[in-house]
Amino acid sequence: MNVDTKSRMIAMATILFQQKGYKSVGLNEILKACNVTKGALYHHFPNGKEELLITCLYGLNESITTDIEAIFKRHPATKEAAQSIIDTLIHSFESEGTITGYTFSSIVSEMATVSEPIRNACSALYENIQQIYYVNLVSEGFSNEAASAAALLLTASIEGAMMLCLTQKSSDPLKTIGKLLPNILKV
Repeated sequence: MNVDTKSRMIAMATILFQQKGYKSVGLNEILKACNVTKGALYHHFPNGKEELLITCLYGLNESITTDIEAIFKRHPATKEAAQSIIDTLIHSFESEGTITGYTFSSIVSEMATVSEPIRNACSALYENIQQIYYVNLVSEGFSNEAASAAALLLTASIEGAMMLCLTQKSSDPLKTIGKLLPNILKV
């Protein structure tokens, strides 16, 4: 059992969980997709599928946070950075027909009331995203209170628009949020 096996399991399971949700992905499906035995899964994740999901969520947290921070380095103004994030999501949806790598709302809606560790992992990711927006908005002259509210609004709007894109099979919700951004982000 090596780190590559564990990394492959996390990568494949993350995709499956994002595409189908936690409850719809069976253990056998994960084992088959990863080409591992049940023993290998439990060797790396002694608490099974839930522990694997939590590991996937923390991995998503790290990659999404890194991506958003990189976008802010290229676009220091929150308005332009948020627009870049939305444009990236639109491109992903229009080219792939889905938004993997960024959305985990299906997991939140399924599991947040069932498992406190999963709720905590999801909460940490939303908090990280909001904190990035918040810090940048404060540096742009927003009061702490206004920055906090705008960060929440941005996070909720973009996350909600992603879910609407998936359910409507259209990138229009993200495009609408992108058009409204300049009005939302006025000091």
